[in-house]
Formats: sequence, C-alpha cells, structure tokens
Amino acid sequence: MKVAILGATGWIGRRLVDEALLRGHAVTAISRGAGAMQPRDGLTPLAHDISDAASLAAVLSGHDAVIHSARPPRDHPDRMGAVRALASTIIDATKSTGIKPLLAVGGAGSLMIDGVRRMDQADFPEHFQMGAASTVEIYYMLQKEPALDWTYLCPSDTPEENNRTGKFRLGGEDMLFDENGVSHISLEDYAIAMIDELENPEHTRQKFTVGY
Repeated sequence: MKVAILGATGWIGRRLVDEALLRGHAVTAISRGAGAMQPRDGLTPLAHDISDAASLAAVLSGHDAVIHSARPPRDHPDRMGAVRALASTIIDATKSTGIKPLLAVGGAGSLMIDGVRRMDQADFPEHFQMGAASTVEIYYMLQKEPALDWTYLCPSDTPEENNRTGKFRLGGEDMLFDENGVSHISLEDYAIAMIDELENPEHTRQKFTVGY
C-alpha cells in the first residue's frame, strides 16, 4: 500500500513511519523536517508546505491512504485556529484526490471516564488543556465528512516510548485502564494499532482507543 504520513517526523509520526515500513508499505513521509530523515527502503521523505490544499492534493495524488499526524507548533499564538485550518486543508486535499481512507491521530483528552471527558476531569493538567481541546476539533471536523472513510485513534492517558510489545487492547469512547488502574500505551504499540486499522479497517467513521 502507498501511504502518505503527514507530520512524519513528530513524536508519534515517526513511529507510524517505522511501523508502516516494517510491514512493507511504501511511505511518503511529509514533514517540515523530512529532509533530515535517513534513507530507507520504501521511504520517500518530502519536506513540503501542507498549508495549501491544492499543493497538498498534488502531493497526495496516487496514494492509497493518508495518515494525519501533523500539528502546528505548540507555541503557536492561535493553536486552536491553526489546528482547524490544518485539518481543513488536509481534509479538502484528501477529498479532492478521491482517496477515501484518512486516519487521524487523536488525543486521550476526549476519552470518557464515568461519562465525563478526561479533559474535563478536575485533575487534568492545565498546560494540556489547549492541546486536548484543539486535537478533539479534528474529530468533530471528520464527523462532518461523509465522503471520507475516516478513523480517529486516541492513545491512552500516559504515552510511553521504546516499548513495542504488540500486546494491547482496543476500546471505544471510554478510556482503557490496566489491572493496576493505569491508562497507558507505548507509542510503538499505538503505531501498530494504527497500521492494523490501515490494513484491516474495523473502525471506519469511528473514534477508538488503544491501551494495556
């Protein structure tokens, strides 16, 4: 499968690239920092401005699927507006190419705990509020797109690094917790769940989550 991954050098994006390449997919890695990526079989790094839908559509044309892992800088003065604008551009570009699958990296903040979103819980860190609120906007925008076979995958509450186990659970709107009451997932296992969904769609037009 030929897959375009937007935000390919980001915290989650680079794990998505690794997992897709591991499974033999052809990956176009689109990111501001793509020029620094090391050459690998199946990888086409592309440093490209994704703020223009027509230009992005030209890049996406010919791919089988798009994964949206791109985010504006954390210190952007209007992060909410920037996330919306970026998502709108990616959605419009994807639709204009006729590509159906658009998989988006979500956030744990929109997951439910006892009927209340994690981001609305009293102990949710204040410095994560804007990021959580802006990330969930992508989900709301995708819900309005009947022409796309979109998917929105949320990680668990606590992300971890450098631990690819392949052993995890999938859930729906509710946050997952392990036997010790901890909600966590490694970025590598998150990437496995996302590429699993890419290869065998089971959550089309749904939000779902992955955790231990």
